[in-house]
Amino acid sequence: MTERIDTLASQNQQTREIPQEAFDWYDEYAHGLIDRREFMRRLSGLAVLGFSMTVLTSALLPNYALAEQVSFNDAKIKATYVEFDSPKGHGKGRGYLVMPRELTGTAPVVLVVHENRGLNPYIEDVARRLAMNGYIAFAPDALFPLGGYPGNDDDGRAMQSSMDKAKIEEDFIAAAMFIKSHANSSGKLGAVGFCFGGYVVNMLAATMPDALDAGVPFYGTPAAESIRSNVKGPLLLQFAELDQRVNATWPDYEKVLMANKVPYTAHVYKGVNHGFHNDSTGRYNEEAAELAWERTLTFFDEHLNA
Repeated sequence: MTERIDTLASQNQQTREIPQEAFDWYDEYAHGLIDRREFMRRLSGLAVLGFSMTVLTSALLPNYALAEQVSFNDAKIKATYVEFDSPKGHGKGRGYLVMPRELTGTAPVVLVVHENRGLNPYIEDVARRLAMNGYIAFAPDALFPLGGYPGNDDDGRAMQSSMDKAKIEEDFIAAAMFIKSHANSSGKLGAVGFCFGGYVVNMLAATMPDALDAGVPFYGTPAAESIRSNVKGPLLLQFAELDQRVNATWPDYEKVLMANKVPYTAHVYKGVNHGFHNDSTGRYNEEAAELAWERTLTFFDEHLNA
């Protein structure tokens, strides 16, 4: 743990020194607006400011060795991979199921939705964190039909972008219903997602409003305009102040929520970038991430354990 803290401290120091445009470029790269070659070309231009490519890439690109807050073999949890049926999607799906080891009865369930690159170690760790707090967590892998997360984000991003988005959405709807009906489920369903996963949470709130008891989208865009009015909530929406791309979609979405009297709370975390909760990259902001996660757990406790 001390080594991880030291590494994060060094990474945070590097992050504070890197110009904001580098993080903006990474966001463009991560969301397919520019390719890796163009991203690296832009980063190389910062050499005149004294930054080496090693410093820049180590701060911006993920290092999943940093993203383990709960060990995969922690004695307090039990984890496995399970398959589920998705007849309207890809036929079959698979996800990472994590439960409190001492659970003998039922517990609320939470669907954990990854970013646009498949089920990486950071998202699996988020599922374990939820299980450590008494929830049954299920994190599906959208890339399962293509063999699953390939072990690196570049390939994972390319794989996910090649897939039929409508079928991916159906897979997550099927996953939500699968875990809600699990033998140990209390019947209460929550969902938390990040980036693309934040979008999926908003989509679930619009497509299955009576089944979703609590949704927490982290820096996610809203569902299609044609179905937004279906949302019933409650929602806890987490935004990064510097995330111009996602934040631009919020005013119109908020108008719909307000018009329909949907219970929601939105937080904007000052001075942080899209992805601030992901502790494997330099976008991570420990203070904002911990506060957002504390609010997430409180929100789930209020709506899933009542």
